[in-house]
Amino acid sequence: MKSLIKGILPACMILMLLGACKNKIEAVDQQKQVATAKTQKDFFGFYKDLELKPGYHFEVLSWGKGVDSIGAYSILMSDSVRKNFRSVSAEREGILIDAWNMDMDNDGNPEIYLQVSTKKNISDLYVYEFAGNSFNKISFPGTSSIKGYKGNDQFFIKEGDLYRTVNVLQTENGKEQNISKTYRYALNSNTFSMKENKAEEAKN
Repeated sequence: MKSLIKGILPACMILMLLGACKNKIEAVDQQKQVATAKTQKDFFGFYKDLELKPGYHFEVLSWGKGVDSIGAYSILMSDSVRKNFRSVSAEREGILIDAWNMDMDNDGNPEIYLQVSTKKNISDLYVYEFAGNSFNKISFPGTSSIKGYKGNDQFFIKEGDLYRTVNVLQTENGKEQNISKTYRYALNSNTFSMKENKAEEAKN
């Protein structure tokens, strides 16, 4: 019996050591996975997958080291059904904060909208149309025509239309006051137009 116990004890100790080593290895692997995920998240400051239909995706991502507001972005198109893959990349000035797709001119070609925060309360849009198996950048109207523009841009979509609400500084009866104005955008022949939307302002 003593000899049997002597034989069992070393075996148990070996099993315990193996178990402890396995737990340590698993813990190290988990730490590596977490570190890798954090590194990837830090490298790609923004990522969004826009699925137009099964197998047809536009993936939007941004990257850059150092200052957050300086870097680059890419739009990756993948059509797994047709085995077709395209991409476009460009430099950015600002932080990419949102992305969505639309077809405002109803021509059957999707447009990809990238919202970039250029300053604390100021945003801009980068717009691309995917047509003819390539990306075509469309110039989006600036804010120079908005008198008294003070930022606080809020983009939203309503009934298939694109709107932008901003703060404007106006002087009435000798007093300055901040008011909110809303603009509606239309797209025709890859050219944007903007018009103040009084009805939407009345609701706000």
